This record gives sequence, C-alpha cells and structure tokens, in this order.
Amino acid sequence: MAVPFRRTSKTRKRLRRTHYKIAVPGMVKCSHCGELKLSHRVCKECGTYKGEEVINK
Repeated sequence: MAVPFRRTSKTRKRLRRTHYKIAVPGMVKCSHCGELKLSHRVCKECGTYKGEEVINK
C-alpha cells in the first residue's frame, strides 16, 4: 500500500480545497412586488408566478 513520503502541509491542503464552496441559490426579483425569490418558483410575499396570482392571501 502506498504511503506518502512527507506530510501534506496545511497550506497545500487548503489550496487544494479552495474550490469546495457553497453555491449561492439563483435569486431574482419578483416582477410584481420586487422581493427576492428563487427563480421558477412562486413568490412567497405576493403569491404570483409569471405575472399571474397563484395563491390568494
């Protein structure tokens, strides 16, 4: 079984892991009320989707 000859330094380990990031969800402004919402979803504030009222509040 292969064993590393030298220990991997903290810097080299962290440089290798710099690409592991949390992705930010795609937020867009609601065309009706202007609040931020997830794209392709019903707005939680006003209940509209693609300009039509889907949920009555």
